[in-house]
Amino acid sequence: MAKSCSHWWHAPFYFAMSVTLAVIAITTPIHSSLKNSIPPNNSIKHSLSINATQALRTHGFNVFATLLQFSPELFLSSSESTIFGIQDSAISNLSLPPWAMKQLLQYHTSPSKLPIQELFKKPLGTCLPTLLQHKNTAITTTNVNQRSIEINNVLISHPDVFLEGPISIHGVLGPFFSLDLPGIVQDWDIIESPICDTNNRVVSNMSEPKNRIEWPRIVQVLSSNGFVSFAIGLHSVLDGILKDHANLSSVTIFAPPNLMFVASPSPFLDRIVRFHIVPLKFSYIELASLPEKSSLKTLIPDKDLWITSRVKFSQNLAIHGVEITAPEISSSEKFIIHGISRAFNVEELPSALK
Repeated sequence: MAKSCSHWWHAPFYFAMSVTLAVIAITTPIHSSLKNSIPPNNSIKHSLSINATQALRTHGFNVFATLLQFSPELFLSSSESTIFGIQDSAISNLSLPPWAMKQLLQYHTSPSKLPIQELFKKPLGTCLPTLLQHKNTAITTTNVNQRSIEINNVLISHPDVFLEGPISIHGVLGPFFSLDLPGIVQDWDIIESPICDTNNRVVSNMSEPKNRIEWPRIVQVLSSNGFVSFAIGLHSVLDGILKDHANLSSVTIFAPPNLMFVASPSPFLDRIVRFHIVPLKFSYIELASLPEKSSLKTLIPDKDLWITSRVKFSQNLAIHGVEITAPEISSSEKFIIHGISRAFNVEELPSALK
């Protein structure tokens, strides 16, 4: 009885997880890249799911066992599968929206059967495809003598938890990407993964190179600090910014609490967002030290912002006549974000945009 009561906390977690997965199963289809795969027939899939679930529970991977039990189609959607089950302690308190949970599950499943012996045969730096489109994991450490192998720098702690038919399951110590994801924006690409060449070899450690600006982090910070509409706007036009400004080394972002133009035509929204981004990093003290009327170049080549010092009846610094109400919300080596009281006036944009 005592043993049963000691795990009382699992009940609400499993209930919440089952509801989440029910939403996933109803609202989100398996990725289009799997449409042409040949899944196991229903009876075989059901039998494999039951056996795999039991194996995971036997080895203490109760959370992933529950995920597999309630949504086997996310794991067994290809003709073969290798599942990397995450230890309970790493995800038992996890809270993600359904779309992000689906990405996590797909990223920890490879559409091929890879028993531990097969993994040891692969060279260091080999990329492993996942069920998540354009996302790979990679073998980052191998020690045959110690019988240890790491995927994305995460140790496979329980090799060959389950080997049956076209399915293999390994237990890993933690997730293959950071779960420190505050303020995730719907449909944002949250997973950094190795970049691989056509020979399935790693050519770059992570999808967001160290010398590039951390745009995913910027979007997350904006969203988690209440600048949701601007985060959505930035997300919407980011491809164009990356294309036109691939060599940016740092940025200052002036984030308004509301952006009324999120539903505007893309070129118009693109210019408005760029008008709030300066291609250099300025701390609040650095901005305050600039003379009044100093100009700040933006990502619009022909349009600058300017320092307007103090706003009447306020001691806050102003840019383009708009107060900085939340200086330095977040900063890193590559970016800094200042919250402003409102968006810069559309009337200040070049007349061609009106």
